[in-house]
Amino acid sequence: MGRKALPTNLKLLKGTMRTGRLNLDEPTPDVEVPEPPAFLAAEALEEWRRITPLLVKLGIISQIDRTALAAYCQTYGRWAQAEAAIIKAGLLSKTINGNIIQSPLLGIANRAMEIMRSYLAEFGMTPASRYKISTGIGREREHGQIGKWA
Repeated sequence: MGRKALPTNLKLLKGTMRTGRLNLDEPTPDVEVPEPPAFLAAEALEEWRRITPLLVKLGIISQIDRTALAAYCQTYGRWAQAEAAIIKAGLLSKTINGNIIQSPLLGIANRAMEIMRSYLAEFGMTPASRYKISTGIGREREHGQIGKWA
């Protein structure tokens, strides 16, 4: 198994595009924010509304990304709920036999973080994944052409 193929726009942003390796039939969807699915939890919807304007500024979101973005946001919501529950219940639980164990909520929170990390990288929302792309925003900001990021 080789490396995961990158879309042309990410190759351009990363500066690794080679004309001989272009997929001339690659779809290029318009940049726009899809409607959030109705099933998103409150915390997930809040994250959707926070992150989508930032993804638009980077030019890396379209209607086709709705499912992946919803999965990220829903996972974020589960993580936030688990973390809130951990604050209330604590890191340890007692079994019916009286043994002290790690709270099952930690497993939920940790698994959600693992899943979120993979989605964050897909959308260029980690320091390492951002380092690999170049949008030109830094140069435009340096020359006073755009406002600051939120």
